[in-house]
Amino acid sequence: MYTGIDIGGTKCAVLTADQNGTILEKIKFPTTTVNETIANIIDGVRKLGCSDAIGISCGGPLDSKKGIILSPPNLPGWDEIPIVQILEDEFQVPVAIQNDANACALAEWKFGAGRGCENMVFLTFGTGLGAGLILNGQLYSGTNDMAGEAGHIRLTEFGPVGYGKAGSFEGYCSGGGIAKIAQTIATEYLQMGKTVDFCNAFDELPSISAKDVAESALKGDPAAIRVYDICAEKLGAGLSVLIDILNPERIVLGSIFQRSEHLLRKKMQEVIDRETLSFSNQVCQVVPAELGDSIGDVAAISVAMLAEQKGGLQ
Repeated sequence: MYTGIDIGGTKCAVLTADQNGTILEKIKFPTTTVNETIANIIDGVRKLGCSDAIGISCGGPLDSKKGIILSPPNLPGWDEIPIVQILEDEFQVPVAIQNDANACALAEWKFGAGRGCENMVFLTFGTGLGAGLILNGQLYSGTNDMAGEAGHIRLTEFGPVGYGKAGSFEGYCSGGGIAKIAQTIATEYLQMGKTVDFCNAFDELPSISAKDVAESALKGDPAAIRVYDICAEKLGAGLSVLIDILNPERIVLGSIFQRSEHLLRKKMQEVIDRETLSFSNQVCQVVPAELGDSIGDVAAISVAMLAEQKGGLQ
């Protein structure tokens, strides 16, 4: 049996699973102060029973080698927290931690759309755009856990801001990015005395969401289709960089691509076919993630399996 811990900005989960990744039991609780949350995590692990290894999935930055959480922006007060050592001292089993993108990459590689691959890229493509890399059959996290920050790649000199950079991959290809593109296009229409299906007035601009735009695109709204076309083109451009540099067998795209593949696939693939080296393109599939809403749970369990594989305590 394996224990997974998913530490989020507003809520945490402690769960157990078998060797097939099947979730057996799960306890959820709010993320509060550092000490209270760690106490709740320890209590949750005790309640669910002893396991062979413990895995932690948490937003970065963190140091996976030393097992330390390093001040994630969504976890105020979590500064230099040696969470792996705390849990190993408490339970005397191997413990490992990975940032959430890496953990999700492990999950899709072991149990989802990346099964059977030696070289796979996973992109979160949700609120933000993070990546996890499986290279030569192993998780690759880089020199100091900063590998896979694909969202920071600048695709254009000007454009929507994501990851602190205008025109970045995340700026175009994320829930927030799609909303910003939609706000720009809706503003154009409104200034010309027109409306769009997903926005009828200037005061509605801040509330536009990627979901709203997708629903409008499905109805055939030209402005909404244009938004997703822009996102798809930039998605193809960003993926082309990854394909040429990493030569993966498969790129697995989460969240938004899972829900809106029909709006993104055609133009994305046109750009990939135009931009990438043909030999690399021929061996790479771009596919939606398979684990859906369960990915956070399976991600933490996959990190526990990694901890067992490495063996030993810190």
